[in-house]
Amino acid sequence: MSSEFDVIIVGGGAAGIGAARRLAAHGASALLLDASSRLGGRAYTQNLGGNPLDLGCEWLHSGDRNAWVGIAEASGFPVDRGEPPWAKAHPSIVRDEDGEEAARKAFGEWEERLRTIAAGSDRASDALEPGGAWNAYVRTIAGFMSGVGPEEISATDYLAYDDASTGKNWNLPLGYGTLVAASLPSSTSLRLATSAERIDLTADGVAVTTRAGTVHAGAAILTVSTAVLAGDAIRLPPGVDPWREAAAALPLGRNEKIFLEIGRDTAFEPDTHAYGNLHDPRSAAYTIRPNGWPVIEAFLGGEGANIVAEEGPAAGFSHAMAELVALFGSDVASAIRPIVATSWTRTASIGGAYSCALPGQSNARARLARPFEDRLFFAGEATHAHDFTTAHGAHDSGKRAADEALGALAVRQRLGRRGPLAAAGARTAR
Repeated sequence: MSSEFDVIIVGGGAAGIGAARRLAAHGASALLLDASSRLGGRAYTQNLGGNPLDLGCEWLHSGDRNAWVGIAEASGFPVDRGEPPWAKAHPSIVRDEDGEEAARKAFGEWEERLRTIAAGSDRASDALEPGGAWNAYVRTIAGFMSGVGPEEISATDYLAYDDASTGKNWNLPLGYGTLVAASLPSSTSLRLATSAERIDLTADGVAVTTRAGTVHAGAAILTVSTAVLAGDAIRLPPGVDPWREAAAALPLGRNEKIFLEIGRDTAFEPDTHAYGNLHDPRSAAYTIRPNGWPVIEAFLGGEGANIVAEEGPAAGFSHAMAELVALFGSDVASAIRPIVATSWTRTASIGGAYSCALPGQSNARARLARPFEDRLFFAGEATHAHDFTTAHGAHDSGKRAADEALGALAVRQRLGRRGPLAAAGARTAR
């Protein structure tokens, strides 16, 4: 392993790859370290039965301004700009259309009340209607979006994302995780299954200690999840406690997916959608035969994801099967079988789904994004002001951190503190 680089990137998810792409575009040498044996982080496509299933992020949210759309098209990845499945209810389900309309109305009214709550307690649960008939539905959707219940959601933070979203949700038929993993520049040195155990500041930059040895660079970009950053897996320099505290104020929520295979010919309509139970906060959202595949995807958030996180995948499969039987009838039980369930909460190198600011802590994102001593830079979806929870927010944060690192390296070079930059100075100055 070479011991000197311009920048060491810790974490190979969308933020780390976004940073690597930016550094490569400026001719800077970079080493990317990831604790996992694969690239992509929370972007993970697994090919099962010939179908590229996204176990992590799946949708190009705000697609009309999402950086991954341009990356996809430049790389020859198809982008589906059609309506997402949740816009089309499965036709065979007996629907309570009045109830659905009432539920949507209650959710919209909750979102409107958040604007008043943001100026006060900032606790999203305070916007729930006392004794409201549709509070369980509000909790379900909040769980899908934030991974936690309204009691743990900053109203200000929630609205920042909501106000910035364009509502365009596009799809990558080959998989979001496939695209992210394929987008690392060939000039970036890569070490998988290599955890950063310690980061120290040096006179010329940083030293990052791994099981394979210590590597040196002019700067480091830390893109690990807030769960990892707030923990003790990486020993960081003295003085970084405020960054750890900011990460702790942005905990990861719980979101999990369950995939079931449709094993025989049935009347399932492709690219359709269903909710399990409008009155159960543990309910899943079901995407039926996405892209025409013989698959049903169950998405669980908050209380629903707790079933998988705390009781294991078997309990999650049982929960999903019971909801599907209630929706489609008892015959469905013999027509589908479990394929795979995610385990983001139990994945030590990640520790959950995506970040959600605690009430009163929306400013933690800006605090976490600050550079430390112009040596250590922070990126990841949690550091984005309004595109948090998304792969494009992560990508853009990596690009921002790379620009900060390049700027700091250029200043140090002008001041004559060459260190590991001596051989790369001409590249980083371009």
